[in-house]
Amino acid sequence: MKGLILAGGSGSRLHPLTKTTSKQLLAVYDKPMIYYPLATLLFFGIRDVLVISTPADTPSIERLLGDGGRLGISIEYAIQKRPDGIAQAFMIGETFIGGEDVALVLGDNIFYLGDHVHRYIDNRAPGEATIFSYYVPDPERFGIIEFNKNLKVVSIEEKPRSPKSNQAIVGLYFYPGDVSEKVGTLRPSKRGELEITDLNNLYLREGRLRAIPLERGNVWFDAGTHDNLIEASLFVQIMEKRQGLIIGCIEEIAYRQGFITRRDLSSLAVDMGANGYRDYLMRVCGEDDGG
Repeated sequence: MKGLILAGGSGSRLHPLTKTTSKQLLAVYDKPMIYYPLATLLFFGIRDVLVISTPADTPSIERLLGDGGRLGISIEYAIQKRPDGIAQAFMIGETFIGGEDVALVLGDNIFYLGDHVHRYIDNRAPGEATIFSYYVPDPERFGIIEFNKNLKVVSIEEKPRSPKSNQAIVGLYFYPGDVSEKVGTLRPSKRGELEITDLNNLYLREGRLRAIPLERGNVWFDAGTHDNLIEASLFVQIMEKRQGLIIGCIEEIAYRQGFITRRDLSSLAVDMGANGYRDYLMRVCGEDDGG
């Protein structure tokens, strides 16, 4: 499976913080925001990643993440000249996807899913699209899923005036290899964008869409506003302090997934200089070495 991170947009909701830097490079507690969506893809075992961002921000993101070799993965980059909708990512990444199944995660979405994440997609039928929902108190702001009593999707609406539920679609999507072809049939919405809701409705009409409410204990943040940014940072801080683990630690996840060796992880830690992040990685190495 291929993976896309859509890290574009102007970050206008976070001005003036984003006047001179990419939203995805802002700190969420102890690491750049983009670490978290990359960590999500790594959790699902995805090793081929395309980061899509603006002409101005792509060089900075590439300096941060590089080609992925240090993590035992491959990271490529593509430009989104204008933010013309989430679904546009599948047109930009069509060649990269190459007809394979693909996961898309939004660059400002932060997930805390625990170790059971694979249960969400392991039983996915061939050719099926899978999306996820999360309870929100203000459903007017989101794409909303209406379920029946058997948790089958009845309808999907984008920012409805009269929401039929409080289940918002989160920024993590899994699609089959025909997704770019599907997006090619979409017409821009009234706001001139290729809407992800329209794409999901295509699969729904074909009976190929599954929506899964995130389980109790899973957490999702859309860190695109000032309040959500600080809430996400506080959540990460509290969880890391309580558990003694680092959330969104891409180096550790790459190691746990078998993408790199313990020696590789130790080398990455040594190159970081003296800081708490390095100490944590060295602790992971020591624990697995019996130390």
